[in-house]
Amino acid sequence: MGKEKRSPAVFLDRDGVIIVEKNFQADPNDIEFIPGSVEGLLKLNPKYLKVVVSNQSGIARGYFSHDEAVAVNQAVDEKLSLSGIRIDAWYFCPHGPDDGCDCRKPRPGLIMKAADELDLELSASWIIGDKSSDIGAGTAAGIRTILVKTGYAGKEPGADDSKPDFTADNLYCAIDIINKGVGI
Repeated sequence: MGKEKRSPAVFLDRDGVIIVEKNFQADPNDIEFIPGSVEGLLKLNPKYLKVVVSNQSGIARGYFSHDEAVAVNQAVDEKLSLSGIRIDAWYFCPHGPDDGCDCRKPRPGLIMKAADELDLELSASWIIGDKSSDIGAGTAAGIRTILVKTGYAGKEPGADDSKPDFTADNLYCAIDIINKGVGI
């Protein structure tokens, strides 16, 4: 019997892609979905695992705790599940910008950890983000990248000149690009 085929994934940033960017989101009762994000996730080709990868430096900065970050993720997950959407895995970096960790985007540590733990096929995977750090992490991991114009739209303070493979108005439009197999 042969080895089971590895799965491709769509890596998703949370704030500014799925939910409205609220500058260090710590309240699970204050979650607001970006228009089209739920509908986009619903239409994603089911061959792709959905994996959230998010920088949560508010933990290192003392703005909220690890448990509070987990509570926001759980609340997003629960609300998405009510629409029939399953996020396959959640990963976040709790470190600050100056901590030098490998898991803080634009470094690819979260993506590589997910690829190892979930046995993902990175050459067939994508990342959707609203920041240059998302695009940088995807490029460093060797996956295709889509910058969405929601959230920071790649214009965050300290943005670098990372060039995405594609640009989309929102998550819904980004999923269209993936489902059409563009760039494969």
